[in-house]
Formats: sequence, C-alpha cells, structure tokens
Amino acid sequence: MHFIVPQWPAPENVRAVQTVRTGGYSLPPWASFNLAGHVGDDPAHVAANRQLLAAQLPYPPCWLEQVHGTTVVDAAAAPSGSIADASFSHGPGSVCVVMTADCLPVLFCVRNGSAVAAAHAGWRGLQAGVLEQTLAALAVPPEDVLAWLGPAIGPENFEVGGEVRAAFMATDGEAQRAFRPGAPGKWWCDLYLLARQRLEKAGVRHIYGGEECTVADSARFFSYRRDGVTGRMASLIWLQPT
Repeated sequence: MHFIVPQWPAPENVRAVQTVRTGGYSLPPWASFNLAGHVGDDPAHVAANRQLLAAQLPYPPCWLEQVHGTTVVDAAAAPSGSIADASFSHGPGSVCVVMTADCLPVLFCVRNGSAVAAAHAGWRGLQAGVLEQTLAALAVPPEDVLAWLGPAIGPENFEVGGEVRAAFMATDGEAQRAFRPGAPGKWWCDLYLLARQRLEKAGVRHIYGGEECTVADSARFFSYRRDGVTGRMASLIWLQPT
C-alpha cells in the first residue's frame, strides 16, 4: 500500500497520511485500495484493505458514517460508524479519519501538538460550516491551527449548478471569486479556494496543500464524478505520545 504524506510544518508528535487507490485487494471498479463499505465492493476485500491500513497505525481509526453535515465527534469517545463528518483528538490513543472520492478532506493540527482533527468537506458541508465547527472543537485560537487540504476535485473539473454558487454567495460575497461561467446555467467551482476563504475568514493563517485533482489523476485517486461506481480514499491524522 502507498501513502501521501502531507507537506506541512506539523509538530513532531503529529502524524498524518493520505491513502491512494493502489496497493489493496479490491477488484474493478473499486481497484484496489478501497476503504469504504457502502459503495458496493466485496465486504471481504474492504475488510482486508482496512486490516492492511490498521497494521500501519498505532491505534484503531475512528470510522464515520459521513452525511455531508457539520457534526464533529471526539475520536476517543465516538463509536465506530458514528454519523458525523469530522472528528478531533486532544491526545494520543485515537486516529481521526475521513473518506473521500472528490469531496475535500481537511486535516488540522495545533502548532503546539495538543490536538488534531479531520473533516470531510463536500460543497454542502463546506457551505454549512463543517470547517468552522471542526475548528471550534479544537478549542484553541485559530491562528494556532495548521490546515492541510487533501486531494479533491479540481476547479477544471467541478461544474455545478447556479444553486451552489448562490448558496455560497448568500453568506460571503467573496465566494464569487471561486466560480467562473461554464455551460449555460452552470459554473466551474474552485472547492479549494472556497475552503481557503472559509478558513481564512475563521482566522486560520497557515493553510497547506490544495494542489491535486482527483478527477484528473485516475492512477492515484478514486473519483465519483469521473467514474460513478468507485472506491474511497482515507485521510488520517493522530497524535503520538510525547
């Protein structure tokens, strides 16, 4: 199995990895390192992939049932499969994880190494405030937080309807910079820019990542927009004992 390691100045006790689609047991169209059990893949293959992943982690991951909402749970206390779109940890012993295949995964850490979090930010959750809710759960000044934007659908491939643009514009006129005209009634949307705008407005000054496109890179990434039936990748973060 293979990982992407975020390039950001995280504290020494913070560990974070991003899975890619290769190195697992799943067969097409979920080939091969699919970690989601809700996409039609053979459950035995998903279980084997999760076991491969777990062998690389110091603690069990806190898997979530993601619903494009804003609920944030404590990874140390939440049962596996909790309905939420983000989790946080204030100490060693748990792994925060979100799954994506075009939606934006955002990893957070506090600069002194006291807390971490992971959020699943599709456009609905992003617009509704999942990043702001995750920041609140960290319970530190936002200027002390680092954020990493993981692989997501890029601005050249994310065409949306006017209702998406209107939803973001209703709360922040600056969101217009993240949209450019597409086909009649459609707009090309820069999900990365929208996330940066939200984070900066919330007071986060240290933002990294945001250079990948899941649709464009079929060799490394699953993409629901590109393939329809496909697997899911995981973005994980945890604290090592100091």
